[in-house]
Amino acid sequence: MTVNHPEERKFPTRKHTALPKAQILIEALPWLTRHHGKTVVIKFGGNAMIDEDLKAAFAQDVVFLRHAGLKPVVVHGGGPQISAALDKHGIVSEFKAGLRVTTEDAMDVVRMVLAGQVQRELVGLLNQHGPLAVGLTGEDAHTLTATKHQPEIDGELVDIGRVGEITEIDTGAIEALLADGRIPVVSSIARSQDDHHVYNVNADTAAAALAAALGAETLMVLTDVEGLYEDWPHSDEVISRLTASELEKLLPDLSSGMVPKMEGCLHAVRGGVTTARVIDGRVQHSILLEIFTDEGIGTMVVPDEQGES
Repeated sequence: MTVNHPEERKFPTRKHTALPKAQILIEALPWLTRHHGKTVVIKFGGNAMIDEDLKAAFAQDVVFLRHAGLKPVVVHGGGPQISAALDKHGIVSEFKAGLRVTTEDAMDVVRMVLAGQVQRELVGLLNQHGPLAVGLTGEDAHTLTATKHQPEIDGELVDIGRVGEITEIDTGAIEALLADGRIPVVSSIARSQDDHHVYNVNADTAAAALAAALGAETLMVLTDVEGLYEDWPHSDEVISRLTASELEKLLPDLSSGMVPKMEGCLHAVRGGVTTARVIDGRVQHSILLEIFTDEGIGTMVVPDEQGES
């Protein structure tokens, strides 16, 4: 009987069907290295809030970021849910300058929906993957402080009720949660600076302000469009990257719904955030695609000096 030495043995090459998965993980390595330990603030809204599959995918993405070594912070509004609840209470939804007119009666509904419905559901989705998410509102630990906001329309200041403009941020509670490995989920409600009222704060604005205050690497704003269009409605070409100064020039011509989002991006990058991105929340796992691949699917805003390099 002939016995072959081990080095002479011939093993058939097995077809490893999982190899493509390994390749995908390796391709993500540079981004994992770049973003490790960095804070990313994600504004959750739009269709992603009302489509069950998109909600589940969003929760998976955020938990993935956490386990990949990032520090995600979620800020949410609740436009569709608030409108539905106001309708049930017989309160007409009205918008001016892209912001919801919020009467005292409407504010009670807004507070109930944001803190008692939307936040609870989102925390529950995240916590299906482990004891990670903790919900809070801007009222908690004085996280967000605001004063009454009056937008200017046609040269005149307009009273839109209990809508707040952020004047101060205390990141202590959020930073403590991040240090403990948790995922803060923040409802965009603020305490008053000068009276006992509570204010409804635009979630895009709140997310941008928190991103700057936390020294976040990235602000991500989920929308119901592909990004910022080059020449809407004449073209559906998306601007993939622009500087703060380039964005500032475009702001006067943007649609009212897009203004708070893009103003938030501008505020964030001018406040020290490395990049601000508007991405299509209708695409499953859009957050992972934007952070961990070269195939950016939205519009990225960068500081002026970064755009010149």
